[in-house]
Amino acid sequence: MVIHMSQDNFPARKRRPSAGAFVSPGYSDQKLLTSLFLLSQEISSLEPLKFLLNNTSASFIRKARLISIVFQDLLISDHSILSPSAALCFEELFILLHRIKILLEDCSTSSSTWLLTQIHSISNSFHQLLAEFSTLLDIFPSKEMKLNDDVQELLDFIKNHCSQQPSDSDAEQLRARVLKMLENIKKEIVPDPRELSEIFKALDMNDSTSCSNEIENLEDEVQNQKDDKSKADVVALIGLVRYAKCVLYGASTPRKSRMRRQATGEVNIPADFRCPISLDLMRDPVVVSTGQTYDRASICQWIESGHDTCPKTGQALAHTQLTPNLALKNLISMWCRDQRIPFESTENFNGNKTALEAVKMTVSFLVNNLTASQTAESVNRVVHELRVLAKTDSDSRSCIAEAGALPLLVMLLGSENPSLQVNAVTTILNLSILEANKIRIMETDGVLNGVIEVLRSGATWEAKGNAAATIFSLTGVHAHRKKLGKKTRIVKALLDLARLGPTSPKRDAMMAILNLAADREAVGKLIEGGVVDIMGAELTEESLSEEAVAVLEVVMKRGGLLAVAAAYNGNLVKRLTTVLREGSDRAEESAAATLVIICRRGGSEMVAEVAAISGIERVVWEIMGNGTGRGRRKAATLLRILRRWAAGLVGEQLNNNQQHHSTTVDTNLTRIVLPA
Repeated sequence: MVIHMSQDNFPARKRRPSAGAFVSPGYSDQKLLTSLFLLSQEISSLEPLKFLLNNTSASFIRKARLISIVFQDLLISDHSILSPSAALCFEELFILLHRIKILLEDCSTSSSTWLLTQIHSISNSFHQLLAEFSTLLDIFPSKEMKLNDDVQELLDFIKNHCSQQPSDSDAEQLRARVLKMLENIKKEIVPDPRELSEIFKALDMNDSTSCSNEIENLEDEVQNQKDDKSKADVVALIGLVRYAKCVLYGASTPRKSRMRRQATGEVNIPADFRCPISLDLMRDPVVVSTGQTYDRASICQWIESGHDTCPKTGQALAHTQLTPNLALKNLISMWCRDQRIPFESTENFNGNKTALEAVKMTVSFLVNNLTASQTAESVNRVVHELRVLAKTDSDSRSCIAEAGALPLLVMLLGSENPSLQVNAVTTILNLSILEANKIRIMETDGVLNGVIEVLRSGATWEAKGNAAATIFSLTGVHAHRKKLGKKTRIVKALLDLARLGPTSPKRDAMMAILNLAADREAVGKLIEGGVVDIMGAELTEESLSEEAVAVLEVVMKRGGLLAVAAAYNGNLVKRLTTVLREGSDRAEESAAATLVIICRRGGSEMVAEVAAISGIERVVWEIMGNGTGRGRRKAATLLRILRRWAAGLVGEQLNNNQQHHSTTVDTNLTRIVLPA
């Protein structure tokens, strides 16, 4: 493995500041000296780097501490007016000290392993700064400042020490060992545990927590790199650290780090930031022809699988062009920055073989340990590691499934340990994101039944919600959707969760119901189970109204008069008009579309009920003026229906539609009730 090292590879994050950035016109000489004193004090208060470049960083900190004494003496002497040459020298010193401070702070917060691989570049940056510091001390205006003998002697002492280059030779040897280990991993050579231990102890990574911190720092580092090759190198280091963490310190449940919060769903990802297909945070949101937004990878996979409809609305796609949603992407990026969640995926760049082999080694170690583990606690730690790993990228999901983890996870779904059950079902959920794994889950004995049992009677709401999310993921495949929709216990369990669960599990259940409702046979079961009443009740919940009205739209479209009858009996129309008034743009769009379907299939009585709502036309007019493209079209259609009814012209066309759909529903119900 070759790590690219340029002069700018690490320090490029902080460009050399210009004098104008700190010293504005009219900036008094006294203030300049004060700023120099304070800045040198800030540097002197920093801690030397612990393991890498310790001597170099300590040397800079000592020099800053000493020169702060010089600046302090100048302040006491009250040099309120400086000559142009002296002022220029001090301005340059201020800029240089600021660059030194930035480099020291960057190194102290950086990943240790990445810092090690970039040691040449960073050392060169320190040496360059030292040379510039020495030059400025050579032209220091000592005579003009009339330094006393003690201060002049101190300044000369600093100058002499600038000629001595601090040595950090141990870092170079350690770097060579790490690069050799990465190269061996690329060749599928498993690292020697003893050498691995020596390297990680030298980097002061002596336990699982320190390794987890290092992985988080490396994930941050991915975002700082500008080219795919450098990003791939960082991802390879993540693979090495994750492998070492498991091998050296054993699988363990980490503290609630940002990775764990993201993996477990403890971070409340805003609904608009989740892809409707994967339910995962969108990294590259794109808009399809219907106006819905999906993550690019998910919708591309959907289209490539032969689908020509919008997954959320069921509408036919007019074309398959994808428009980047840059505004949403920027919002997600800012939110991730605030939450300290990596925004850019750590997928293996350019088929990075080192990273892939590191993942394979880690998975093999974990799966073998899962087989050998004796206590529930040790099993839970291993499964948690698999859960987090399955969250990271497609290669990890593929490796875990290929290593035979699914049959082992099945045996844990019925565990009496709530944490173990959650970890097991969530690992399966994370694995199901990969298309090939959907087939494995459906075909591996016991996996689907195990997930269904967790959905029905899981020990916690989190376990039930993640089981529902797994069903949702599986229903992304048309053949799986039909098979799952035939299972009454799945339909009932999803409806129970949507009725009784807390917000997050409810949303997972609703998304699974939305997919199932696209199948005519399944929608009949959903209606019989009370889906219309359940979704109608959720229309008043702002956090779930979009999902609820989307389900209702599909149910009305697929369910015919049976669905309309349920809507009539449940007083749904008034609730839908409330969404028209108060809902989000997407909710308004679906509500308008649902009302159009209800009016067309429900006949004059339904149209009369809609028309009787106070202020309905004004609300429809507002959507026609300010709604989404589809929302405006549906609102215009709804207004035409209402006006034709008011003019007494609804009659024949609506009644013909009603008769046609009645026949369709009767046929469908016969197919549902009679055995095949």
